Amino acid sequence: MLILVFLSIFNRINCSPHLMGSFTKDPNYEQVVKEYFEMVPTMSALDSTTDPQLVQHQGGGNNNSDVDDINNVCFKEECIHTASYLLDAMDLTTEPCDDFYQFVCGKFRKQTIPDDKESVSTFNTISEIVKSQLRTIVSEPFQPDEPRHLKNPKNLYQLCMDKEKIEQNGLDDAKKIIDYFGGWPVVEGDRWDMGSFDWKEMIYKFRAKGFSVDYLLDFSVSVDSKNSTTRIIELDSGSLALSRKYFIKGLEDKLVAAYYSYMVDMAVLLGATEERAKEELMESLNFEIKLSNASLPSEERRDYEKLYNKMSLQEVQQKFPTIPWKEYFTQILGPEITVQEDEPIMVIEPSYITALENILQQTPKRVQANYLMWRTISAIANYMPEKFRQRTLKYHTAISGSKERQARWKECTGIAAGSVNYAVGSLYIKKFFKKESKVNALELVHRIRDEMVKTLQSIDWMDDNTRAAAMDKAKSISEYIGYPDELLDDNKLAEFYQNYDVSNETSYLEAILKTTTFATNYSMSRLRKPVNKTEWLRHASPAVVNAFYNGLENSIEFPAGILQGIFFNNDRPSYMNYGGIGFVIGHEITHGFDDQGRQFDKDGNLNDWWAPETKQKYLQKAQCIIWQYGNYTDKQTNMKLNGINTQGENIADNGGLKHAYRAYNSWVKDHSVEKRLPGLQKYSPKQMFWIAAASTWCSVTRDESLSNRITTGYHSPGEFRVRGPFSNSEDFSRDFNCPIGSMMNPMKKCTVW
Repeated sequence: MLILVFLSIFNRINCSPHLMGSFTKDPNYEQVVKEYFEMVPTMSALDSTTDPQLVQHQGGGNNNSDVDDINNVCFKEECIHTASYLLDAMDLTTEPCDDFYQFVCGKFRKQTIPDDKESVSTFNTISEIVKSQLRTIVSEPFQPDEPRHLKNPKNLYQLCMDKEKIEQNGLDDAKKIIDYFGGWPVVEGDRWDMGSFDWKEMIYKFRAKGFSVDYLLDFSVSVDSKNSTTRIIELDSGSLALSRKYFIKGLEDKLVAAYYSYMVDMAVLLGATEERAKEELMESLNFEIKLSNASLPSEERRDYEKLYNKMSLQEVQQKFPTIPWKEYFTQILGPEITVQEDEPIMVIEPSYITALENILQQTPKRVQANYLMWRTISAIANYMPEKFRQRTLKYHTAISGSKERQARWKECTGIAAGSVNYAVGSLYIKKFFKKESKVNALELVHRIRDEMVKTLQSIDWMDDNTRAAAMDKAKSISEYIGYPDELLDDNKLAEFYQNYDVSNETSYLEAILKTTTFATNYSMSRLRKPVNKTEWLRHASPAVVNAFYNGLENSIEFPAGILQGIFFNNDRPSYMNYGGIGFVIGHEITHGFDDQGRQFDKDGNLNDWWAPETKQKYLQKAQCIIWQYGNYTDKQTNMKLNGINTQGENIADNGGLKHAYRAYNSWVKDHSVEKRLPGLQKYSPKQMFWIAAASTWCSVTRDESLSNRITTGYHSPGEFRVRGPFSNSEDFSRDFNCPIGSMMNPMKKCTVW
């Protein structure tokens, strides 16, 4: 009934309800809508007839006069828009206290997932719109006198879209690279020259050509976590093609079996015999399994103190003598950087490097070469002719469940915009971002942070010194909203991209490799430069639908891409914004105090600032979260969640939701109680906060993708990002009058912050 009323309204005023669409409206829009509502029975009357069970949960100060008063309903364009979106997603037949996620997202979950997607969610709905906006930027014709940094993404896009040329030349381009590396033994057969192979020399060639150097040993220039104003060379376990959690099961795991089949088929496509491919690539697979077994499980990598193993180059050489480290570092860093015996090196997993030395000594060169070449070929498969892309798709279907590739323009837009993200981001801001959103979002940040400080001030389990340090850290959090002003300065962009030019490149694959080479050169060149935590380049990717906390900076970042849609809009009630982007803001602030963020001080240094007794109390509270989420079973996959790996995100969700809610109440005290949404006016503003917050996690996901996320991810599925924090909240239970013992108001609750 509600939907019929809304359709009538939209037909009358010639509007189309979309998550973020624009409206063509009658000049007397609000008056027309208001008159229409006065002509029909009130929404509350319709609802109470069809859903009487919902009436008893009108907590938070509802009364009949509020519900029935048409003047207490918001008829602004964005209010109609928002109400329509929420009602399209909600299952009003579900009792909120029984399953709030189903109540808010029940109809959303019935959506059919397109064949080219692994899921549909509020996040990727907005991402699709952002991608369409970016397409208009990268697909524009070249302009006379256009600066090179703006030509680069356009040419990348055109090269990617030229499927005919890729079909003609793509295989030859790939074979040239394979030959440069000495050939793939499984394809070369007996012609392959084992005598000329050395794994280190191949890594050096990878670096020169723009490929990853991390297949055996992860190498990066990072920030020294105990002195976050300086950079340091960092060594870590190698980058695997699949998660360690799969490899440790071997071929008994269906994804490992799919991966092996993919290896074999790609070798056959390049000219290997199937028999040889199966035999030799089984050895390569076993080699990668050994590498995975040598690495630490993710559950053991949450304590950063255990991963902080700082040594000099001389000490590294003594501890791991089979690798010529000075040569290795020099070749990867490049000729402009010199390393000496006292060069500090961060070794994240010393036990892995010891195991790697033994594995390499015990593994024939042919197996090493087959593995390394396989990783490079899989890295470029998507830039090769269609038969290679189709085989890659088949493999990814096993992982994600998606049956088709996304439209070519989407793929090419993502590559062009992602490769030259600062230049494209600058144009995105100029064309699509509302500048006032930056100011309004900043107010939410300040209010929510203030609530975090109040919590730290009032909790009874912290000693005074730890409390003071925690409050100081919360107050010291830097915020980056939307984009840095420098991003709009063409001179700064031209300076950054002065050594990057693919504007006249004719080979798609070569353009990609030039791009990765530029990115690696830039990263390595930073080693000797001091860390400027406020440098604009660190926060200059605005066209991203996500948010971030950086422990080494003690900063939070909310790019322009997420300041829209269900998360944020200046023209709707604040309960929607505090429940939407406010929940996200609170989440990111709380990351500074989750099980990993709490290990860093206000200056972003790894430093144990906790009194032992207070730390022990914190760990007990975190253990409650681990236990709670670890005992959730996802019905779709019949899998239990990993309470250890997801604890940081879960702590952030719980604290973030609490502080966003309290910040909204603070806002109301300074302003006034807001109008309600049409069709939802039975729900008070406080209840609407919870509905808004839950709606951000509405999603429907394929079995394969959901299984993979639960196995390897650090975020709980959307259902549990609602069920967990909301059921732990006394505020939620009070606002919806949930009985003690109901699913959304259990007797035992877990609270950290």
